[in-house]
Amino acid sequence: MKSAYELAMERFGGEETPSPISDAQKEQIAEIASRYKAKEAEARLYADEQRKKATTVKELDQIQADLAVELASATQRCEKEKQKIRDR
Repeated sequence: MKSAYELAMERFGGEETPSPISDAQKEQIAEIASRYKAKEAEARLYADEQRKKATTVKELDQIQADLAVELASATQRCEKEKQKIRDR
């Protein structure tokens, strides 16, 4: 007798196993990760420079908020690019 899971998988087309990633894809993904790590480092250095120039707490808070947005955006773009490589 089949389990409910097995029956459901049969109805929905069976198990989908992720396709293996080739060595070329792994290299491309590593290159993308490295590029975005560098962009994040640049953003952090820029924020540090701006913090040194800041004169008020409000400016410091804005610099920190801008950095958080930039880092989140970079992470999202990085993951999107890596997913495109995986989906090939």
